Amino acid sequence: MPAKPDNELESNMSNTDRPLRILEISGSGRRTNSVTRELSADLISALEQQAGDVQIKHRDLSDGIPLVDEAWITANFTPAEERSAEQQQVLAKSDELVAELQHADVIVIGAPIYNFGVPAALKAWVDMIARARVTFRYTENGPEGLLLGKKAYVVVASGGIAVDSEVDFATPYLRLALRFLGVTDVEVIVAEQLNIAAEQSLHNARQKISVVASAAQAPASAVIH
Repeated sequence: MPAKPDNELESNMSNTDRPLRILEISGSGRRTNSVTRELSADLISALEQQAGDVQIKHRDLSDGIPLVDEAWITANFTPAEERSAEQQQVLAKSDELVAELQHADVIVIGAPIYNFGVPAALKAWVDMIARARVTFRYTENGPEGLLLGKKAYVVVASGGIAVDSEVDFATPYLRLALRFLGVTDVEVIVAEQLNIAAEQSLHNARQKISVVASAAQAPASAVIH
């Protein structure tokens, strides 16, 4: 009997003959010279080498993303079967973003730290995909995430602050948000304090990518899709 996979990614790589589905979320406002974009690309390339076949969906938040407003809140809290055509349209982009997450096996989030937190567009993305009765639900035992069986990689870059220090409000927020939605297998890849020690920090990040990609390799007996 094959050994039980050690993590969600290995499980997804070994239990099906379809491509590994990767969703990349680019949170950086920079389209060029972005460390999180470069490292995310390196990570996805490494995962592709391990999986053999991947299907990649790229969501670039610098293209724009809606913000939660009164119309969105009203539509979201209206039962789906009672929503007007206008309310359905209000939620259309949110529905699209949620569907991308539901479809994915692996989520790669590029998250530069801006002013101690996540970029505004990345916070807006979380707001769009945190949907009661869709991506999480309330139970008698508290909230329960519904995005199960997924692996997430969060690629974090900072200019001056140390990641996971008392002034980093981005990294713990993303861990919490993912866990709240049911994504509990989260790996953080860090390129921190780039204004102080860029060369060493990038070296460390690329080493971490090599390690986590190797760990994601399916057993030799598994079907590589």
